[in-house]
Amino acid sequence: MKQIGIGIVGGGYMGKAHAVAHSAVGALFDTALRPRLEMVCATNDASAEKYRNAYGFQRATSDWKALVTDEKVEAIVIASPQDTHRDIAELAFTLGKPVFCEKPLGRDVADSRAMVAAAEAAGAISMSGFNYIRTPASQFVKQLLDAGEIGEITNFRGEHTEDFMADPQEPATWRSHGVANGCMGDLSPHPINCALRLMGPIEKLIAEVETVIHTRPGGDVTNDDQAQIMCRFASGVLGSIFASRTATGRKMGYKYEITGTKGAIYFDGEDQNAVHLYKMEGPDAQRGFTKILTGPAHPDYKSFCLGPGHGTGYQDQIIIEAKDFLTAIHTGQNIWPTFRDGMEVNQIVAASHASSQAKTWLNVNDF
Repeated sequence: MKQIGIGIVGGGYMGKAHAVAHSAVGALFDTALRPRLEMVCATNDASAEKYRNAYGFQRATSDWKALVTDEKVEAIVIASPQDTHRDIAELAFTLGKPVFCEKPLGRDVADSRAMVAAAEAAGAISMSGFNYIRTPASQFVKQLLDAGEIGEITNFRGEHTEDFMADPQEPATWRSHGVANGCMGDLSPHPINCALRLMGPIEKLIAEVETVIHTRPGGDVTNDDQAQIMCRFASGVLGSIFASRTATGRKMGYKYEITGTKGAIYFDGEDQNAVHLYKMEGPDAQRGFTKILTGPAHPDYKSFCLGPGHGTGYQDQIIIEAKDFLTAIHTGQNIWPTFRDGMEVNQIVAASHASSQAKTWLNVNDF
C-alpha cells in the first residue's frame, strides 16, 4: 500500500465529513492508496488550527493556494463555498492533481463548464460530490434497472424534501440570500443527480421555482424555497422532480419511485437501508411491494457490516465517495460522477430557473 497526502479546503460540516472519511476508508475498504491528512485550509489561522487539531491533520493554513501548491498535498478535496470552487480546481489541475469537489460543482454553468475543461485538458481525475446516490440501496436499484428487472421504464418521480426552513419564525441567514444558496442550489442537485444516474440524460423540462416564505426575522428572503420540475428524458420517459426546504415534517425526504412494464421500485431516504420492489408476477392476491433490507450481498455494504439489515448511515456514504476517489486516482481512470456529471446537474438547475421565468418548456442542451 502507498500513502497519499490529502488536502481539504474547508473545515466545516462537509470538511469534517471528508476528514473522517479519509481517516477510515483505508481500513474499511483496504484501499491500495492510504490517505494521510496532510493539510486543512480554513478562512483564518485560528479556525484552521482548530480543525487541524480536531481532525488529525499534519498542518493547517488559511491560504488555499498554499495548500494546493504544497508538494506533500497530492489530492485535493474542495468543501468550501461554491464561489471558491473554480479557482481552487483550476490551480490544482495545472499541477496535475486530482480533485474531489462538493456539489454544486460551480456557482453557475459557466464556472462548471470551465472546471470541466480544465480537468479534461489536464487529463486529471475529477469527481463531484453526490453522496446520497451512493447508498448500497440505490446502487442496488441501478443494478436492477440495468438488468431490466422491472421491464421498460414508463415514469420517474423523485424528490428531496426537508423542513429546516419550514418555520416562518426561523431567522434569516446566509441561506436566505443568493441564488446558489436557495433550494435549487442546495437540495435540488441531489434528486437531479439521482434522476440522471438512474434514468439517463434529461432532454427538456418545464419548471416552477418559488419562494414560500418571503420575510423572516432579520430580513427578506431573496432566493427560492421549493421547485417543481416536469421533464422528458432522452429515452422518451416522462419524469418529475420536486425539491423543498419548507416541507413541514420531512427530515430527509430523498426519495424516488420508478415505474416499469413489469414492476416498480420505491426508495425513501428516511429508510435508506431498504428498497421496495414490486414485480408483476404470480397470482394477483399475492402481489405487493417487497421490502428488501440491504446487506453484504449489496454494493459496498460488506465493508461496513456483515449483518443484513444492520444498515449504513450518512457518514458511510462519504466514506464510499472517498473509496471511489482513491480508486480513480490509483487506476488513473475516472469514476462516476465526474466534473462533467456535476456540470450536467448545473445545466438542469439553470434551465429550471429560466423555464420558471419564461413559463415554458426549454431544452437542457441550450444551457
